Amino acid sequence: MSMIIISNLGHPKILGFSRQFNPKDSTFIFSTATFITSSLQCRRKQLRFLLTCSASDKPTPSPQFSTDAKIRSEVLSPFRSVRMFFYLAFIASASLGGLIATTQLIGALSNPSRADEVTKILEGLAIDIAAVSICGFLYYRDNNAKNAQLARLTREENLSNLKLRVDEKKVIPVSDFRGIARLVLVSGPSSFISESFKLSEPFTESLLERGVLVVPFATDGELPEFEFDESEEMKELTKKRKRLWQLKPVFSTEWSEWLDEQKKLANVSSDSPVYLSLRLSGRVRGSGIGFPPWNAFVAQLPPTKGLWSGLLDGMDGPV
Repeated sequence: MSMIIISNLGHPKILGFSRQFNPKDSTFIFSTATFITSSLQCRRKQLRFLLTCSASDKPTPSPQFSTDAKIRSEVLSPFRSVRMFFYLAFIASASLGGLIATTQLIGALSNPSRADEVTKILEGLAIDIAAVSICGFLYYRDNNAKNAQLARLTREENLSNLKLRVDEKKVIPVSDFRGIARLVLVSGPSSFISESFKLSEPFTESLLERGVLVVPFATDGELPEFEFDESEEMKELTKKRKRLWQLKPVFSTEWSEWLDEQKKLANVSSDSPVYLSLRLSGRVRGSGIGFPPWNAFVAQLPPTKGLWSGLLDGMDGPV
């Protein structure tokens, strides 16, 4: 050990202590060496533990928004960035004015000959403080609205990347239905989906005329039972009903994760049956707990063909 130094007199010095060295009796030396080694190992473990704790205590990174979401946000709110710029400019100007007014106030209070100026300086300082407060509040409100919109657009973008099976050979993302169909996602136990299927029967033709296609997603892992009337009289209606309910989600785990996130944000329990409707543009139109309001869809959505095709899609009500 480098810590043991044997002098010419035969008296080794170990960590500042002296002892008569006996070559036949090295127990003390080995015990000391073992103690030193154990101490070094303990310090090494403590250092590793501290490094691990430091790595685990890193701040949570801020949410990242995609470029597409930012561009869509700018298109939907083109003047928000301009407003926020002017808010910051007004805050900076008013802060500088307040700093100058504070300096003038200190000088006026310390000089009795300038006592008449105190009231005027206080008025200017109050205006500056009010301007900073109002512009700060407006900036804070616009910034929160911007972040909420970016988060919503990001969720919609994630939804557009999920896959749907049209038939046995064709699997396409949700985004491919933009401008073509208004998707209605029905999520819940298989019994809930089967009942939604029955409730939609009287509105089948009207829903198809409005470009509605249903995406059933069973949360219990069981396939819902769709009973179609195969009689000759109902052949045409059965064909339309199969078309209305033909889409099937692919990669159930990704759909489950997306739905769980939406429910969490909406403070809805994870086992609640829900529906979610999309516009022709792919944006979320509305959502709710329970069965989809098929009659409201028919009453509020414009047909996808004809003079008013898609024109009123952005003004078709909150449902």
